[in-house]
Amino acid sequence: MKQIYTFGNYLKSKFDAKVYKVGINISGFTCPNIDGTVAKGGCTFCENDSFSASTGETRELKGFHLNLDSKENPHLDKQLLQLEQQFNAISTRQKKEYGAKKFIVYFQSFTNTYAPFETLKALYEKALSFDEVVGLSIGTRSDSITDETLEYLAKLNTSKEIWIEFGIQSVYDKTLEKINRGHDSDNVKKWIIKAKELGLNVCGHLIFGLPDESKEMMLETSKQAYSWGIDSVKYHPLYVVKKTALANDFLHKKFTPISEDAYLEVLINSLLMKPENVSVQRVTAGLDDDALLAPQWCRDKNTQVKNINKVLKKIGLKY
Repeated sequence: MKQIYTFGNYLKSKFDAKVYKVGINISGFTCPNIDGTVAKGGCTFCENDSFSASTGETRELKGFHLNLDSKENPHLDKQLLQLEQQFNAISTRQKKEYGAKKFIVYFQSFTNTYAPFETLKALYEKALSFDEVVGLSIGTRSDSITDETLEYLAKLNTSKEIWIEFGIQSVYDKTLEKINRGHDSDNVKKWIIKAKELGLNVCGHLIFGLPDESKEMMLETSKQAYSWGIDSVKYHPLYVVKKTALANDFLHKKFTPISEDAYLEVLINSLLMKPENVSVQRVTAGLDDDALLAPQWCRDKNTQVKNINKVLKKIGLKY
Protein backbone atom coordinates (compact mmCIF):
# COMPACT_ATOMS: atom_id res chain seq x y z
CA MET A 1 0.00 0.00 0.00
CA LYS A 2 1.54 3.31 -1.10
CA GLN A 3 1.04 6.32 1.14
CA ILE A 4 0.05 9.60 -0.43
CA TYR A 5 2.75 12.22 0.02
CA THR A 6 1.46 14.41 2.85
CA PHE A 7 2.62 17.69 4.29
CA GLY A 8 3.49 15.79 7.45
CA ASN A 9 5.77 13.51 5.42
CA TYR A 10 7.43 16.57 3.93
CA LEU A 11 8.01 18.26 7.29
CA LYS A 12 9.26 15.09 9.00
CA SER A 13 11.74 14.51 6.19
CA LYS A 14 13.01 18.10 6.24
CA PHE A 15 13.20 18.68 10.00
CA ASP A 16 13.52 15.12 11.33
CA ALA A 17 10.96 15.93 14.02
CA LYS A 18 7.21 16.23 14.61
CA VAL A 19 6.32 19.65 13.20
CA TYR A 20 2.85 21.07 13.87
CA LYS A 21 1.07 24.10 12.48
CA VAL A 22 -0.23 26.51 15.12
CA GLY A 23 -3.35 28.29 13.83
CA ILE A 24 -3.42 31.96 14.80
CA ASN A 25 -6.32 34.43 14.70
CA ILE A 26 -5.27 38.10 14.90
CA SER A 27 -7.86 40.79 15.61
CA GLY A 28 -8.02 43.60 13.06
CA PHE A 29 -7.50 41.40 10.01
CA THR A 30 -10.34 41.25 7.52
CA CYS A 31 -10.83 40.68 3.81
CA PRO A 32 -11.25 43.03 0.82
CA ASN A 33 -14.31 41.02 -0.07
CA ILE A 34 -15.88 41.87 3.28
CA ASP A 35 -14.82 45.49 3.81
CA GLY A 36 -16.17 46.57 0.42
CA THR A 37 -12.84 47.11 -1.35
CA VAL A 38 -13.53 44.56 -4.10
CA ALA A 39 -16.99 43.31 -3.09
CA LYS A 40 -19.38 43.22 -0.14
CA GLY A 41 -20.54 40.38 2.04
CA GLY A 42 -17.66 38.03 1.43
CA CYS A 43 -17.76 34.83 -0.59
CA THR A 44 -21.23 33.31 -0.66
CA PHE A 45 -20.13 30.34 1.47
CA CYS A 46 -18.34 32.40 4.13
CA GLU A 47 -20.00 33.10 7.48
CA ASN A 48 -17.81 36.02 8.45
CA ASP A 49 -18.44 35.98 12.20
CA SER A 50 -17.34 32.38 12.53
CA PHE A 51 -14.29 32.68 10.29
CA SER A 52 -11.62 32.25 12.93
CA ALA A 53 -8.81 29.90 13.77
CA SER A 54 -9.31 26.99 16.14
CA THR A 55 -7.75 28.85 19.02
CA GLY A 56 -10.66 29.06 21.40
CA GLU A 57 -10.10 32.81 21.44
CA THR A 58 -12.74 35.45 20.83
CA ARG A 59 -12.04 38.29 18.44
CA GLU A 60 -11.08 41.34 20.46
CA LEU A 61 -10.65 44.96 19.33
CA LYS A 62 -14.18 45.15 17.93
CA GLY A 63 -14.62 47.61 15.09
CA PHE A 64 -10.90 47.77 14.33
CA HIS A 65 -9.90 46.62 10.85
CA LEU A 66 -6.77 47.05 8.78
CA ASN A 67 -6.25 47.10 5.02
CA LEU A 68 -3.41 47.77 2.60
CA ASP A 69 -4.00 51.54 2.78
CA SER A 70 -4.12 51.86 6.58
CA LYS A 71 -1.75 54.64 7.63
CA GLU A 72 -1.32 53.58 11.24
CA ASN A 73 -2.02 50.71 13.59
CA PRO A 74 -2.76 51.87 17.16
CA HIS A 75 -3.31 48.28 18.33
CA LEU A 76 -0.12 46.60 17.14
CA ASP A 77 1.06 45.90 20.70
CA LYS A 78 -2.25 44.17 21.48
CA GLN A 79 -1.98 42.12 18.28
CA LEU A 80 1.54 41.03 19.19
CA LEU A 81 0.29 40.01 22.64
CA GLN A 82 -2.57 38.04 21.08
CA LEU A 83 -0.07 36.26 18.85
CA GLU A 84 2.14 35.31 21.78
CA GLN A 85 -0.73 34.16 24.00
CA GLN A 86 -2.30 32.03 21.30
CA PHE A 87 1.00 30.48 20.27
CA ASN A 88 1.94 29.62 23.85
CA ALA A 89 -1.45 28.05 24.60
CA ILE A 90 -1.72 26.00 21.42
CA SER A 91 1.90 24.88 21.17
CA THR A 92 1.87 23.77 24.82
CA ARG A 93 -1.18 21.64 24.13
CA GLN A 94 0.35 20.19 20.95
CA LYS A 95 3.50 19.25 22.81
CA LYS A 96 1.50 17.50 25.51
CA GLU A 97 -1.05 15.74 23.30
CA TYR A 98 0.93 14.98 20.15
CA GLY A 99 4.58 15.15 21.12
CA ALA A 100 5.19 18.15 18.86
CA LYS A 101 8.82 19.27 18.75
CA LYS A 102 8.81 22.13 16.24
CA PHE A 103 6.19 24.52 14.93
CA ILE A 104 5.04 26.52 11.93
CA VAL A 105 2.98 29.54 12.90
CA TYR A 106 -0.08 29.52 10.65
CA PHE A 107 -1.71 32.92 10.15
CA GLN A 108 -5.03 31.33 9.34
CA SER A 109 -8.10 33.53 9.71
CA PHE A 110 -9.14 36.09 7.12
CA THR A 111 -6.49 37.63 4.83
CA ASN A 112 -3.12 37.75 6.53
CA THR A 113 -1.24 39.98 4.11
CA TYR A 114 -4.04 42.56 4.06
CA ALA A 115 -2.45 45.13 6.37
CA PRO A 116 0.32 47.75 6.30
CA PHE A 117 3.75 46.28 5.63
CA GLU A 118 5.19 47.36 9.00
CA THR A 119 2.37 45.57 10.83
CA LEU A 120 2.96 42.39 8.84
CA LYS A 121 6.70 42.59 9.40
CA ALA A 122 6.28 43.00 13.16
CA LEU A 123 3.86 40.06 13.43
CA TYR A 124 5.86 37.72 11.21
CA GLU A 125 9.13 38.45 12.99
CA LYS A 126 7.49 38.05 16.40
CA ALA A 127 6.17 34.66 15.34
CA LEU A 128 9.59 33.56 14.12
CA SER A 129 11.16 34.58 17.44
CA PHE A 130 9.30 31.92 19.45
CA ASP A 131 11.19 28.85 20.59
CA GLU A 132 11.05 25.83 18.26
CA VAL A 133 9.38 27.81 15.45
CA VAL A 134 10.87 26.83 12.11
CA GLY A 135 8.66 28.88 9.84
CA LEU A 136 5.40 30.56 8.85
CA SER A 137 2.38 29.68 6.75
CA ILE A 138 0.33 32.68 5.69
CA GLY A 139 -3.23 32.35 4.47
CA THR A 140 -4.19 35.08 2.01
CA ARG A 141 -5.95 36.10 -1.18
CA SER A 142 -4.14 36.82 -4.42
CA ASP A 143 -5.67 40.32 -4.62
CA SER A 144 -4.41 41.25 -1.16
CA ILE A 145 -0.64 40.98 -1.30
CA THR A 146 1.98 43.43 -2.52
CA ASP A 147 5.32 42.92 -4.22
CA GLU A 148 6.98 44.44 -1.15
CA THR A 149 5.49 41.80 1.15
CA LEU A 150 6.22 38.98 -1.27
CA GLU A 151 9.86 40.00 -1.63
CA TYR A 152 10.22 40.33 2.14
CA LEU A 153 8.85 36.84 2.65
CA ALA A 154 11.26 35.54 0.03
CA LYS A 155 14.15 36.95 2.09
CA LEU A 156 12.81 35.28 5.22
CA ASN A 157 12.58 32.05 3.25
CA THR A 158 16.36 31.91 2.90
CA SER A 159 16.68 30.98 6.59
CA LYS A 160 13.16 29.87 7.59
CA GLU A 161 10.36 27.74 6.12
CA ILE A 162 7.93 30.23 4.57
CA TRP A 163 4.65 29.19 2.96
CA ILE A 164 1.89 31.22 1.35
CA GLU A 165 -1.58 29.68 1.11
CA PHE A 166 -3.75 31.02 -1.71
CA GLY A 167 -7.44 30.29 -2.14
CA ILE A 168 -7.69 29.16 -5.75
CA GLN A 169 -11.15 27.57 -5.39
CA SER A 170 -11.87 27.37 -9.14
CA VAL A 171 -10.21 28.36 -12.42
CA TYR A 172 -13.58 29.28 -13.93
CA ASP A 173 -14.38 32.97 -13.76
CA LYS A 174 -18.11 32.36 -14.06
CA THR A 175 -17.89 30.26 -10.89
CA LEU A 176 -15.83 32.91 -9.10
CA GLU A 177 -18.50 35.45 -10.01
CA LYS A 178 -21.25 33.20 -8.67
CA ILE A 179 -19.52 32.86 -5.31
CA ASN A 180 -18.77 36.61 -5.16
CA ARG A 181 -15.04 35.97 -5.02
CA GLY A 182 -14.03 39.47 -6.06
CA HIS A 183 -11.16 38.53 -8.39
CA ASP A 184 -10.64 36.34 -11.45
CA SER A 185 -8.58 33.22 -12.00
CA ASP A 186 -5.79 35.05 -13.84
CA ASN A 187 -5.15 37.08 -10.69
CA VAL A 188 -4.49 33.91 -8.67
CA LYS A 189 -2.31 32.44 -11.39
CA LYS A 190 -0.23 35.62 -11.61
CA TRP A 191 0.55 35.79 -7.89
CA ILE A 192 1.23 32.09 -7.52
CA ILE A 193 3.74 32.28 -10.35
CA LYS A 194 5.29 35.40 -8.81
CA ALA A 195 5.67 33.63 -5.47
CA LYS A 196 7.25 30.61 -7.12
CA GLU A 197 9.67 32.76 -9.10
CA LEU A 198 10.85 34.22 -5.77
CA GLY A 199 11.40 30.73 -4.39
CA LEU A 200 8.48 30.70 -1.96
CA ASN A 201 6.49 27.61 -1.01
CA VAL A 202 2.87 27.78 -2.16
CA CYS A 203 -0.16 25.83 -0.96
CA GLY A 204 -3.30 26.05 -3.08
CA HIS A 205 -6.84 25.58 -1.73
CA LEU A 206 -9.33 23.89 -4.07
CA ILE A 207 -13.07 23.59 -3.47
CA PHE A 208 -15.08 20.78 -5.08
CA GLY A 209 -18.83 21.14 -5.38
CA LEU A 210 -19.05 24.85 -6.24
CA PRO A 211 -22.32 25.99 -7.86
CA ASP A 212 -23.03 24.48 -11.28
CA GLU A 213 -19.57 22.94 -11.67
CA SER A 214 -19.29 19.53 -13.30
CA LYS A 215 -16.77 16.88 -12.26
CA GLU A 216 -14.78 17.74 -15.38
CA MET A 217 -14.59 21.39 -14.34
CA MET A 218 -13.41 20.47 -10.85
CA LEU A 219 -10.65 18.28 -12.28
CA GLU A 220 -9.63 21.02 -14.71
CA THR A 221 -9.13 23.32 -11.72
CA SER A 222 -6.83 20.72 -10.17
CA LYS A 223 -4.93 20.28 -13.43
CA GLN A 224 -4.31 24.00 -13.88
CA ALA A 225 -3.40 24.57 -10.23
CA TYR A 226 -0.75 21.85 -10.47
CA SER A 227 0.58 23.40 -13.68
CA TRP A 228 1.14 26.73 -11.90
CA GLY A 229 3.74 25.04 -9.72
CA ILE A 230 2.04 24.78 -6.33
CA ASP A 231 4.00 22.77 -3.77
CA SER A 232 1.10 21.60 -1.64
CA VAL A 233 -2.67 21.35 -1.85
CA LYS A 234 -5.76 21.41 0.34
CA TYR A 235 -8.97 19.86 -0.99
CA HIS A 236 -12.32 21.02 0.43
CA PRO A 237 -15.91 19.99 -0.27
CA LEU A 238 -18.30 22.94 -0.35
CA TYR A 239 -20.64 22.72 2.61
CA VAL A 240 -23.43 25.08 3.61
CA VAL A 241 -23.49 26.96 6.89
CA LYS A 242 -26.15 29.23 8.33
CA LYS A 243 -26.09 33.01 7.85
CA THR A 244 -24.55 32.85 4.38
CA ALA A 245 -25.74 33.73 0.89
CA LEU A 246 -25.18 30.09 -0.04
CA ALA A 247 -27.54 29.06 2.77
CA ASN A 248 -30.27 31.20 1.19
CA ASP A 249 -29.71 29.49 -2.16
CA PHE A 250 -29.79 26.08 -0.50
CA LEU A 251 -32.99 26.80 1.43
CA HIS A 252 -34.65 28.07 -1.76
CA LYS A 253 -33.49 24.94 -3.63
CA LYS A 254 -31.18 26.94 -5.90
CA PHE A 255 -28.10 25.01 -4.80
CA THR A 256 -27.57 21.29 -4.29
CA PRO A 257 -24.46 20.30 -2.31
CA ILE A 258 -22.08 17.74 -3.74
CA SER A 259 -22.75 14.14 -2.72
CA GLU A 260 -20.12 12.16 -0.88
CA ASP A 261 -19.80 9.72 -3.78
CA ALA A 262 -19.26 12.54 -6.27
CA TYR A 263 -16.74 14.20 -3.98
CA LEU A 264 -14.82 10.95 -3.56
CA GLU A 265 -14.69 10.44 -7.32
CA VAL A 266 -13.32 13.92 -7.98
CA LEU A 267 -10.90 13.76 -5.06
CA ILE A 268 -9.44 10.40 -6.10
CA ASN A 269 -8.99 11.51 -9.70
CA SER A 270 -7.42 14.77 -8.56
CA LEU A 271 -4.99 12.84 -6.34
CA LEU A 272 -4.10 10.50 -9.21
CA MET A 273 -3.20 13.41 -11.52
CA LYS A 274 -1.27 15.23 -8.78
CA PRO A 275 2.50 15.51 -9.38
CA GLU A 276 4.50 13.35 -6.95
CA ASN A 277 6.28 16.35 -5.43
CA VAL A 278 3.03 18.12 -4.42
CA SER A 279 2.22 17.33 -0.80
CA VAL A 280 -1.34 17.01 0.50
CA GLN A 281 -2.35 19.02 3.57
CA ARG A 282 -6.09 18.27 3.62
CA VAL A 283 -8.40 15.86 1.83
CA THR A 284 -11.73 17.05 3.19
CA ALA A 285 -13.42 19.49 5.54
CA GLY A 286 -16.53 19.78 7.62
CA LEU A 287 -18.27 21.24 10.61
CA ASP A 288 -19.83 19.36 13.50
CA ASP A 289 -22.15 21.93 15.04
CA ASP A 290 -25.57 23.51 14.56
CA ALA A 291 -24.26 25.94 11.94
CA LEU A 292 -23.99 23.16 9.33
CA LEU A 293 -27.03 22.92 7.07
CA ALA A 294 -25.75 20.49 4.44
CA PRO A 295 -24.48 18.07 3.35
CA GLN A 296 -24.73 15.94 6.46
CA TRP A 297 -21.82 13.74 5.39
CA CYS A 298 -19.55 16.73 6.08
CA ARG A 299 -20.42 16.58 9.78
CA ASP A 300 -17.90 13.90 10.85
CA LYS A 301 -14.35 14.34 9.55
CA ASN A 302 -13.18 11.00 10.93
CA THR A 303 -15.86 9.16 8.99
CA GLN A 304 -15.00 11.16 5.89
CA VAL A 305 -11.33 10.19 6.07
CA LYS A 306 -12.29 6.57 6.74
CA ASN A 307 -14.44 6.53 3.60
CA ILE A 308 -11.70 8.21 1.58
CA ASN A 309 -9.24 5.54 2.65
CA LYS A 310 -11.71 2.78 1.71
CA VAL A 311 -11.76 4.08 -1.86
CA LEU A 312 -8.00 4.69 -1.93
CA LYS A 313 -7.32 1.15 -0.73
CA LYS A 314 -8.97 -0.22 -3.88
CA ILE A 315 -6.27 1.43 -5.98
CA GLY A 316 -3.38 0.65 -3.65
CA LEU A 317 -3.16 4.01 -1.89
CA LYS A 318 -3.70 5.30 1.63
CA TYR A 319 -3.87 8.73 3.26
